[in-house]
Amino acid sequence: MRSASGELSDLPLVVTEKVKGAQRLMAISPDAKRAGLAVGMTLADSRARIPDLWVEEMDARADAELLDRIAEDCDRFSPVVVIDAPDGLLLDITGCDHIFGGEAELRSIFSRRMRRAGFHVHSVIASAPDAARALARYGRVAIVSPGEDAVAVRSLPIAALCLEEGDRLAISRAGLKTIGALADRPSLPFAARFGEQMTLRLRRIQGFADPPLTPRRSIPMLCVERRFPEPIGRIEDAEAVLAQLGEEAGARLGERREGGRAFEASFFRSDGVVRRVIVETGRPLRDAATVLRLFREKLDVLADPLDPGFGFDVIRLSVPHAEPLDALQPGLDGHAVEADEIADLADRLSTRFGADRVIRFLPENTHDPDRAARTVPAGFNPMTSCIWPATETEQPPLRPIQIFDPPQPIHITMAEVPDGPPRKFSWRKREHHVARAEGPERIAPEWWRKPGAPTRDYYRIEDTEGRRFWLFRAGPYTKEKTQPDWFMHGVFA
Repeated sequence: MRSASGELSDLPLVVTEKVKGAQRLMAISPDAKRAGLAVGMTLADSRARIPDLWVEEMDARADAELLDRIAEDCDRFSPVVVIDAPDGLLLDITGCDHIFGGEAELRSIFSRRMRRAGFHVHSVIASAPDAARALARYGRVAIVSPGEDAVAVRSLPIAALCLEEGDRLAISRAGLKTIGALADRPSLPFAARFGEQMTLRLRRIQGFADPPLTPRRSIPMLCVERRFPEPIGRIEDAEAVLAQLGEEAGARLGERREGGRAFEASFFRSDGVVRRVIVETGRPLRDAATVLRLFREKLDVLADPLDPGFGFDVIRLSVPHAEPLDALQPGLDGHAVEADEIADLADRLSTRFGADRVIRFLPENTHDPDRAARTVPAGFNPMTSCIWPATETEQPPLRPIQIFDPPQPIHITMAEVPDGPPRKFSWRKREHHVARAEGPERIAPEWWRKPGAPTRDYYRIEDTEGRRFWLFRAGPYTKEKTQPDWFMHGVFA
């Protein structure tokens, strides 16, 4: 074995952590175990038995990062990988074993891969997740036949239930040393003494109850992949495989009358490194050529270019999110085709420059002009339909396309009192004479957002030179305030 400094060592390895003021063994090598050491012993007692030890301080953060990297590589065996901290993984291989030639062959391939990476693992296949976990840590069984979980765990020690130390000692002192001995007793007395959580763990380890599992990555709606006996090392070959996967995914989406809103390409290298590239679209999509074009755009702008290393042995295309999609039916005016082309352009720009660089506007359900619209990424998919208010044809717009934020103050030289429009005003060091005016349109503020804000009287103004403005008076004329504040809120095109 190799120490942290890189030097080879033949000494028994122990990993220690300070617990209640004493250094205790948290993990030991097979050599240390054969020499009589055990997890939980103090370092002083261990040195008394074996003076020459290779001692390393436990680094929980580095261990968690390593376990996460192993879990990332295990995604090649199953899309459902659950981290069982601090040193275990749970893989749901339901429907996956046939890809590898059966459960036994899958376990053999997995074990060989872990050993080549330098890890000592003990893997167990069982129907119940808790049974597989307990057998991997305390048993000697490799594969449990379906429905035989309760029988397989009977000989395991009580420690396999992962109870609190006080509860474990209390059960052991009662003469119950194994899972089978505990299972043969009525559960009600134990539930009353130790709580229902203990009996629930007992049922789960026997396969009588399903535990909640939280995969480290969400399960995609659709997944297609290619596995290679010999890893491929050219990016061009990887893109060709990705195109084939796009055709296959598009065909499956077509059968379901759906289109993908997000596509994820996963490139599994033979050395365990996994690279994932995600593209999102502004509308449901299943055209393989368009998807491949988006991936090429993404690959071209990656800060860390895709490196095959020793080659990719698995390439997977996943569809994390899909929506209903029917065939495009263009109208006689061709607007449907134009909208599809615009959406395709927005997808390409978003992929190349980033989703936050390409935006669009959505209407807000409010009467406040300052909040009448908001900007979102072009690929954003609102949960509800967003319909802009319809405008009358051949009528001037009620609102400018763009408004000033914040509104700009103006100086009123002449205005009709109390509710008339201004007749002359100055803005940006220029005087304007009003030729036509419409208003007022009184808009009250959203009192729950701006308590005490004055009402606004809006006017559409056209000056003698044909320029049109949208301005308002903040509050009415009063005895205390004979000159209310006026603001320019927008300019009509």
